[in-house]
Amino acid sequence: MKPVTEKDIRTSFINCSKGEAKRLSLPRDLTEQPWDDLDFLGWRDPAAPNRSYLVAEREDRLVGVALRFPAQQRGFLHRSMCSLCLTTHPGNGVSLLTARKAGAAGREGNSAGAYICTDLACSLYLRGLKTVDGIGARLHESLSLEEQTARLRARLTEFIDKLYE
Repeated sequence: MKPVTEKDIRTSFINCSKGEAKRLSLPRDLTEQPWDDLDFLGWRDPAAPNRSYLVAEREDRLVGVALRFPAQQRGFLHRSMCSLCLTTHPGNGVSLLTARKAGAAGREGNSAGAYICTDLACSLYLRGLKTVDGIGARLHESLSLEEQTARLRARLTEFIDKLYE
């Protein structure tokens, strides 16, 4: 992913108002992100524990998505798999992240969701730059890293496409 600026991020959101985008918390370490290893930029909002955001490149432009997830706690022995990077996590490591749809459908309350790593570090798990604590793991795959990243990007694009329906 190419490095992005605060302005790039704030103007990219498709499912929140300009005012909401202006007020959302950005990652404090924005300039220190491992851009070459990211397929998308994702972060949790430290001021709102049930909110997260992601920004992805799509058709040569940035698309930002505001996400919500339930605050329910799962037991440590419960394992779930991320639908983007196929990493399994114990407990709350994977959450059903939901996003309000763009436009009139979103204003009517329609949303779409996907099971995604709660910390939104899918790109780093995929490349082995971050590991899962406890009983979670990355599945061993015969696909190359390029094929795995292409799959991750395709699944992310499918999720974002649902927000436009």
